[in-house]
Amino acid sequence: MLFNSLQYLVFLPAVFFLFWVVPHRLRVLLLLVASYVFYMSWRPIYGLLIAGLTLGNFFLVPYIAKTTVHKRLMLGLVIAANLITLAIFKYAYFTVHSVQQGLGLFGINWNEPHLHIILPLGISFFVFEFIHYAFEVYRGKPVVSSLPQFALFASFFPTQIAGPIKRYQDFIPQLSIAAKFKWEYLDEGMQLILMGLAKKVLIADNLALVVQAGFAHPANFSSLDLWLVTYAFAFQIFFDFAGYTDIARGSALLFGYKVPINFNLPYLAANVADFWRRWHISLSTWLRDYLYIPLGGSKCGRIFNYRNLFITMALGGLWHGAATHFLVWGAYQGVLLIVHREYARFLEGFSLAQTFVTSRVYHVISVIVTFHLVCVGWVFFRAENLTIASQMLVKMLLQAPYELYNFSAAKLAVLQIRDPIIFPALIVLLPLLMISHWVVNWLNGKRLYEHPPWVVQGGVMVALMCLLTIFSPDTSPRFIYFQF
Repeated sequence: MLFNSLQYLVFLPAVFFLFWVVPHRLRVLLLLVASYVFYMSWRPIYGLLIAGLTLGNFFLVPYIAKTTVHKRLMLGLVIAANLITLAIFKYAYFTVHSVQQGLGLFGINWNEPHLHIILPLGISFFVFEFIHYAFEVYRGKPVVSSLPQFALFASFFPTQIAGPIKRYQDFIPQLSIAAKFKWEYLDEGMQLILMGLAKKVLIADNLALVVQAGFAHPANFSSLDLWLVTYAFAFQIFFDFAGYTDIARGSALLFGYKVPINFNLPYLAANVADFWRRWHISLSTWLRDYLYIPLGGSKCGRIFNYRNLFITMALGGLWHGAATHFLVWGAYQGVLLIVHREYARFLEGFSLAQTFVTSRVYHVISVIVTFHLVCVGWVFFRAENLTIASQMLVKMLLQAPYELYNFSAAKLAVLQIRDPIIFPALIVLLPLLMISHWVVNWLNGKRLYEHPPWVVQGGVMVALMCLLTIFSPDTSPRFIYFQF
């Protein structure tokens, strides 16, 4: 069941109505049943997977708190059980294929078996939530005593498939509050859902047509074309994933629950470290707390610190997918973070440079440079394999200057987006949504208002529904992060 499907359009209001009608003591059970219906609407058999992991973690993790002698060993066993489950479903094909290639180097031909494994939706996200729970109990946080509440923590349908990755100490206490319905929940929740649909359907889905054509046949396009295709993907993945997060947060808010934000204007970051504080925040903080810090963080000397950064980002890349190009993307991010730290250390030795470094001009230059470094990484992320990524990057970075003007991206866009009104509309809508993001964040920071007038809210919602009706593409693909 997709957020941008007719099924969800019926499912969500039905659950919302029942939630506020039934007594408080039944609400967790209602949402739990609804969450399993939501998940099993795709493949019913995988409901047993999330149920089995839930029961296993619920009964095993308390032993981490109880034992005093083998606490670390118990934590390792729980984490291993979760990671092995993830590895079986997500990395079995990648492992078998890697072994086959390795044997091929020694002239050994081995026919890899047909495993018939289908990756369960959202497994990377709820496995990470289970590991987070085990780590926090190991660090002294209380265990969850209610099985229904713990089961809902893992399966809560708005965040079940692609996050944000929740923290149990933030989410579970909300389940015990006997909240009464407030119009604010419906008001703010529907605004988030509509804004999320607008980002996904109006921007991301239309940009996807251009991106697909460019990445499918990079040899047919010039360097400038490929840069524009890469820019298109940068905004496609942002609006696709930010749109999903808005719908998830809006859906949760309909029930009075808050889940963490996942984005904070990432393309306005002035360096790569700042980018990762703004992009996929729930994942980057998870990697920091449960991988980077356990490896030693920054408290083990510069060389080992850089080792920890590199390992964290490389494994973060591999978390996104069982493919070499994801591993390379993660390693590239690790290298960028290391270079950034070395560059910062270098600047500290030049007192005269500090004035320029703190200037507005330097900040703007830094934002532009950071955005382009991120875009180079997106090529590895989006390409089907390293061959296509390398082919694109060679053209983008080493193309002869005179070929830069062989511009056909506009023609590409018109060919892919059949309605000639869509492409000009995209050019207007994309910066408008980016500006609106900045304005809303600025206003929230300044606290100049509590809530916009209802006339403004209603007008915005009606306008978004009209735009969704007019400019939606013929088909709306599933969200990008569903595959992870």
